[in-house]
Amino acid sequence: MIAKANGKPAGSGCEGPDKQGQNAIDVEHIVKKYGDFTAVNDVTFHVVEEEIFGLLGPNGAGKSTLIRMMTTLLPITSGRAIVAGHDVSKDADGARRCIGVIPQALTSDLDLTVEENMNIYAKLYDVPAKQRKEAIDELLVLVDLTKWRDAQTKTLSGGMRRRLEIARGLVHSPRIFFLDEPTTGLDPVSRVAVWEMLTNIKKNRQLTILITTHYMDEADRLCDRIAIVDHGKLVALDTPAALKASVPGSNVIEVQFEHPPADLEQRLHSLPDVTSVQHEGAGMFRVLTGNGSLTTTALVEMAVHAGIPVKSLTVQSTTLDDVFVHYTGRQLRDELVKAYGFVMPQAPGLRP
Repeated sequence: MIAKANGKPAGSGCEGPDKQGQNAIDVEHIVKKYGDFTAVNDVTFHVVEEEIFGLLGPNGAGKSTLIRMMTTLLPITSGRAIVAGHDVSKDADGARRCIGVIPQALTSDLDLTVEENMNIYAKLYDVPAKQRKEAIDELLVLVDLTKWRDAQTKTLSGGMRRRLEIARGLVHSPRIFFLDEPTTGLDPVSRVAVWEMLTNIKKNRQLTILITTHYMDEADRLCDRIAIVDHGKLVALDTPAALKASVPGSNVIEVQFEHPPADLEQRLHSLPDVTSVQHEGAGMFRVLTGNGSLTTTALVEMAVHAGIPVKSLTVQSTTLDDVFVHYTGRQLRDELVKAYGFVMPQAPGLRP
């Protein structure tokens, strides 16, 4: 049974400090330890109002742990997080009233209809009945689910369920929206639909959005600024364009050779304007260069002269993949990490 704390209505709205020019989120020297293991290690960043801020990194980098601390789900070992003017360690209820949270796992009740899922969530935040109906109607239009409002959630596709979760997380009109890996498991068309929907929601509702992802194209498409996290540490923070410009070399050549000789990597390093070479196995190399056309010409001439067959070759601009490799020394990878469940935060003032 769920009860209200201190006799106060849960979810009475986002109240509290709201100073002019205040950041939406301030994370200052935040640390999270599990025994001897440090999951988040002295991370500091600030998110301005109405920004889409991305936490980018591989599974196990500490992104979800950061979100759990900012959304009051995990106690902070040291440092502090200020969300909408509320210190999450000292005023968890105040922070909860101001935030919406979408975890990676789909958590809507499969046996309830779309509208019932949203209605129950709004009631937990004590959204008044009239406001509740208006909010649900508006959000169903925004996420293009009006035709399915009476459909059982279990009949929806994965992409539609994700849209329902996003609408449900906005039904109490939060100021700050946290999304943990929002498009994991979705097909490419559904992913693009979610991106477009989030951009539209942010514009219409003047939201601040913090999103975690390990999809480079997602971060590049959505985020105003990106923080790259690896092994619990913040390794880079800037706009996507500035991060890409910070990597030596403006072009990437991906080339695959048949039967490459042992010294081929050294030969590629010696080509004009090459800044780095990454051997990816199976005769595949990624060559970063400041002059794509010059390096490509020299590479082909070298291969022809040495009698090394080229199976494939492409040239592209620097990507966020290259940024990640530049700052961490490795590509995005999955890691085996201790699992800590992500549950929906309780509505403010609610206790089991």
